[in-house]
Amino acid sequence: MKVALFVPCYIDLIFPEVAIATLELLEKLDVEVIVPLNQTCCGQPTANEGDQKNSAKIEQVFADNFQDLEVDYIVGPAGSCVKQVKQHFDAIPQTEKVTAMRAKTIELVEFLVDVLQVKDFSQISFPHTIAIHNSCSSIRGLHISSRSEWMEPRFNKTEELLSSVSGITIEHIDRPDECCGFGGTFCVTDEAVSAKMGQDKVADYRRHHIEYVVSPDMSCLMHQKGISDKENAGLKFVHIAQILNNGPF
Repeated sequence: MKVALFVPCYIDLIFPEVAIATLELLEKLDVEVIVPLNQTCCGQPTANEGDQKNSAKIEQVFADNFQDLEVDYIVGPAGSCVKQVKQHFDAIPQTEKVTAMRAKTIELVEFLVDVLQVKDFSQISFPHTIAIHNSCSSIRGLHISSRSEWMEPRFNKTEELLSSVSGITIEHIDRPDECCGFGGTFCVTDEAVSAKMGQDKVADYRRHHIEYVVSPDMSCLMHQKGISDKENAGLKFVHIAQILNNGPF
């Protein structure tokens, strides 16, 4: 199987170790990976602000990097960015190539569970107590876990992957799928509300004596880590790819 690695701009700039871990993990699973080196942003920030004019410029760059690639999937380690491409990437003409590119874009956890159907990571050891944070985009947009506000059977694809890791203890916090307050531009336009939501999330972790918070979305973890560090909570935050790849941390 051949895939293209979609590295969100904030991961490239702030968390390159997540991109490295994703690449190495996919290669360990015998996936052929190519990385378009001219990729930048998917256009989510401008799209969230309703700025279709500038979104179109960014989306066109993304399309120029990915639409002509002969790959089975375009895999991204960030639910919110993948959701942007799959559900809101409409500032440019929806040509046959663009439509096909959007259809084969997939989030990393979805790809591992639904496409590769990987079930056993027992060769990895992570003897720590963790909580899982699936972003709102991953839960409500991509549906990688069940939604507490819906009457539906409980499932959690992120937990399904992590539960096979040796020595890991997964604690369920009181409000696991509550928004952490990041929300992209929301944390800028509604700073006080965003901060309080993040504080509530950190307090929930502390009540359950969590060591590590693990997520498929580093954007949410970036927000929560800022609050945790300011409160000297001692929490650590890592992307799921880092654990499944056994580092780098």
